[in-house]
Amino acid sequence: MVKILVADKLDSSVVQEAKARENVELDVKTGLSEEQLAEIVGGYDGMIIRSGVKVTAKVLANPGRLRAVARAGVGVDNVDLDAATRAGVLVINTPDANTVATAEHAFALLLALMRNVVPACVDTKAGNWNRSRFVGRQLAGKTLGLIGLGRVGRAVAERALAFKMSVCAYDPLFPGDSALDGRVRLV
Repeated sequence: MVKILVADKLDSSVVQEAKARENVELDVKTGLSEEQLAEIVGGYDGMIIRSGVKVTAKVLANPGRLRAVARAGVGVDNVDLDAATRAGVLVINTPDANTVATAEHAFALLLALMRNVVPACVDTKAGNWNRSRFVGRQLAGKTLGLIGLGRVGRAVAERALAFKMSVCAYDPLFPGDSALDGRVRLV
């Protein structure tokens, strides 16, 4: 039986799915102090965290049977990687977990800005309907400039291209002079 500690809030459907697996014992214990976490972590094979839990050298000082810390999200800056290495604890994350959601959110904000969604909403709630004032502009034919072509930057670029926008980007770490099969010009 594999024992896993969920030390941070996770979506309940994820927790239920994990609990339904055979040979997995899942304990959800959120809101623990550093001392409380250090006291119990050695009794688990793995621990799942998000950004709200700090896995410090103190937490990892007596790892017991702990073999892995899984960060549900992108970064691992809340985990003392040196201490984890010394303790023989593998640290993993889910780098693509929020890529699509972040790109969609960025694009939603871009659409809201171009189409005056917020001012139109405020005006409509005030009992007005000044349609010509809030027509906005279409995205097709516009140029979108991106800083960075990491996971999110590329996902935003793909959405912009689908809207028939031109895309240029700056990323000093990206090789070459174009990206996404030549559809994004690097500047």
